[in-house]
Parts: sequence; structure tokens; C-alpha cells
Amino acid sequence: MQDGAEADREGEESILYACSDGLARITLNRPEKMNSLTAPMRAALAEALDRGAAEARAILLTGAGRGFCAGQDLGDASDFENLDLDRTLREEYEPLLTRITEAPVPVICAVNGVAAGAGANIALAADIVIAARSARFIEAFARIGLIPDAGGTYWLPRLVGKARAMGMCLLAEPVTAAQAAEWGLIWDVVEDDALEARAEALGRRLAEGPTLALRLAKQALLASAANDLETQLGLEARLQGEAGRSRDFMEGVTAFLEKRAPRFEGR
Repeated sequence: MQDGAEADREGEESILYACSDGLARITLNRPEKMNSLTAPMRAALAEALDRGAAEARAILLTGAGRGFCAGQDLGDASDFENLDLDRTLREEYEPLLTRITEAPVPVICAVNGVAAGAGANIALAADIVIAARSARFIEAFARIGLIPDAGGTYWLPRLVGKARAMGMCLLAEPVTAAQAAEWGLIWDVVEDDALEARAEALGRRLAEGPTLALRLAKQALLASAANDLETQLGLEARLQGEAGRSRDFMEGVTAFLEKRAPRFEGR
């Protein structure tokens, strides 16, 4: 069993963090294991997401090597033999997913290869998902006698509808990046050698955007699934009022009237 220091070192090495010009880049860095997730890695990822939310205006999440994330590391005997899935999901995965969906800045996920199990669903929790053409999304849980977790049963029906969600989960077959884009599972698919540049460009664009307005738009869109029209219209009005009091709104209108690009400050 790892002691605390060893676990901290593993987490630090398996999650890379860098931030420049308002864009935080978080890389899952366990390529020899297809970036499969251990407990120290999940803890380090949570810390990196917190750091990005505090000091950046956009977050880019990706994976090192030939895969984005193969999900839970089932090959780690010390982790697997005493695995309490209920506790692990509630105490480790749920906070990760909440950090992504409720981040005060946009979160982009660049899927550079296989995204399987919890790895697929962590990717789908991001605000914008782009994938390399060689990427695959696999709800692999049924292959080992489990149900989709890490938000899979929430996101999939909302993104692709009941029929495709059922097929993905019950058959556990790979969905190609092209299929994922066609179905509305992700935002875009690009050639493998263009993924990094495309993700970086999107990240920079969002980092230079009206951060408050983007956060409020995320809030409104996520709330819409549970709201009726009257409630949603009321939420829009309240959030728009907040956005309309921002310095970015004033800059946006001024730039429009002056026929120049806006210089948003993120507030």
C-alpha cells in the first residue's frame, strides 16, 4: 500500500498542469496505462481543476500518448481488491465531475485516442469536446458486469437520445469520433495531427472571451434540463441582468460601435 508521500508523487507525475495567457492546460500523464485512473491521480486531477478555475479563464483537458483515458485502473490490485465502488464514485468521481460542470470558466476536452468507461464520461462532462479522427468512445462497463457511471447515464440520453444511449451502454461497442460528431455527442472531429492546434486555438479564443458571460451561459444551459419554460425564461432574465452590468458587456458594445475587436477582461 502506498503511503501519503508516494501517493502525492504519483498524482503529481500523472497529472501535468501549465497555465499561460489565461489558458490552463491539464494533461492526464500515464500513457503506459492509457491514462487509466488511480486514486492519487483522481486527487491530483481535482487539485489541477481547482487551480485552473482559480487562475485561468479557460481550461483545456487532454491525455498523453495514444489514448485519452481508459477509465478506472482495474489492474492496480492494491486499489481493486478492496474497491468500494459506491464510495469511490461518491467521494472521488462525483467531485471531479462537479468541478468540470460547475467550473466558472469554459472547459474544453481534446480526446486524443480511446476514451473508455469513466474516461469517456469525464470527457463528455466538458463544455466543448473535440476528438481526433482516430479517437473512440466506449461505454465499456457492461463488459465487466457494471453499469455506466461517472455521469454516463445522465449525459448520454441528453446528448444522443434514448436509442443511441441504450445501444452504447448495453452493447459496449466503440463509437468512432466521426459517429460521435454526427450524433451530437461531441462538438467536432479533426485529423489526428490537427487536434493539438485546434484545441489550443479554441482554448485561447475562450480565454480571451467574456468570462462572466460564458459562465452564466453554462449555468443557464445546465439548468434548462430540469426547468419548464417559465422558470427558464426567468433564469435567463436574472442572469442576463447580471451580464449586462459587467465591464465586458460595455466593452463588447463599445467595440461593436467602433467596429473593432473587443478586448474583454473577463469581468
